[in-house]
Amino acid sequence: MSTLDGKSILVTGGTGSFGQAFVRTVLERCKPKRLAIFSRDELKQSQMAMDPRFANRQELRFLIGDVRDKDRLSMAMRGIDTVVHAAAMKQVPTAEYNPFECLRTNVWGAENVVRAALDTGVKRVLALSTDKAANPINLYGASKLAAEKIFVAANNLSGGTDTRFSVVRYGNVLGSRGSVLPLFQRLIAEGAKELPVTDERMTRFWITLQQGVDFVLSSMSMMRGGEIFVPRIPSMTVVDMAKAVAPELPVKVIGIRPGEKLHEVLMCEDEARLALELDDRFIIEPAFSFWRSKPYADRGANRVSDGFAYTSNTNTMWMSIDQLRDLLQRPGALA
Repeated sequence: MSTLDGKSILVTGGTGSFGQAFVRTVLERCKPKRLAIFSRDELKQSQMAMDPRFANRQELRFLIGDVRDKDRLSMAMRGIDTVVHAAAMKQVPTAEYNPFECLRTNVWGAENVVRAALDTGVKRVLALSTDKAANPINLYGASKLAAEKIFVAANNLSGGTDTRFSVVRYGNVLGSRGSVLPLFQRLIAEGAKELPVTDERMTRFWITLQQGVDFVLSSMSMMRGGEIFVPRIPSMTVVDMAKAVAPELPVKVIGIRPGEKLHEVLMCEDEARLALELDDRFIIEPAFSFWRSKPYADRGANRVSDGFAYTSNTNTMWMSIDQLRDLLQRPGALA
């Protein structure tokens, strides 16, 4: 029996890549009472409602709204048990060029989600974050770090209520809108003679959309409130990704964009002092006094070693060109 059976769930940013994959997975595996898709894009909502995977599903509710609007969030969360917060501005260059808009959505929006959840008695809130929140050098990463801090600290505000807040932090999603893989695939379809790469040394953590959804669901089932869940996922160079999809095309180095890192960090050394290690994930514990117990000892969790940092260039898990090609051929791997 799923922990979401009979529950009312709301997904902010529910029409995005993750949101649609999450909704599809929950409908396939669980029996929710209600599943509300909250987003500000009227066109995407109408397209999603007509999608054969979602059409005529009585559990679904499509709610127009913006996380910048706390009153609308409070109205949408009435009777909701679980919130998955996926709404965000996610493009690094866009955030750099539009800083006020990034903050309003990613930071003030996070505050609004917390306030609305506390006001309406939501039981669990799980927020999505990014590897760019660890040691951020761009505004997107800094805004998501601030959002993480808001959700972790929100457990101090819940008082005697049962509302709990946790965070999932993972790397680049293969095939999601705005990622490099769809860009490469589009350029190849258009007959490109070369593929653009910002730096030949660049590495990234990679996770499939379905793996991200599965990780969120598993984290939701074990969350106590205040943790940041970090999956163990492989790294790959961007050059190898280009070779995997178009081995015959040369790459053209175009230079690192504003706010872009050479390598990504999923957990920095200072965070690792608070981290537990399981076979499939790391769990960064909160430093606040409400975190009194050691709730993961029964799962065999151990402290990570001193000086550990989880970075894409020093990762012990790597995805080869052949592994990526095999993954891309699997039905639904990126959908």
